[in-house]
Amino acid sequence: MKTIQVVAAIITDRERIFATQRGYGAFKGGWEFPGGKLEAGESPEEALRREIREELELEIEIGSLADTVEYDYPDFHLSMDCFFCRIKSGTPLLKEHEAARWLTRENLDSVNWLPADQDLIKKLKNIDWR
Repeated sequence: MKTIQVVAAIITDRERIFATQRGYGAFKGGWEFPGGKLEAGESPEEALRREIREELELEIEIGSLADTVEYDYPDFHLSMDCFFCRIKSGTPLLKEHEAARWLTRENLDSVNWLPADQDLIKKLKNIDWR
């Protein structure tokens, strides 16, 4: 099975986490953390800065690795490094997503998360991300 390496930004602002709704592809309409595929020669951090700049026109500060999600979709294996991040500059501009929301711990389940994100959401409910 083919493995796809991706990175995701868990963008936090005090008690809130930024979630985006996919605007394209097989999982259109599902909710996820913004990010994307690594390009040849990129570190995960370089890929994450590039992807967030391209998708949201934001400059971010990358913090610690929150988790590495390993998930088998029917057609591929996903390996996703998820980093805690903060916005350094800019206001989110949705270039590839249908919608975005700031969610609190109490309403993390208010959106339909993609399958690969569901265990990560459970983990985020039980840790301090401030």
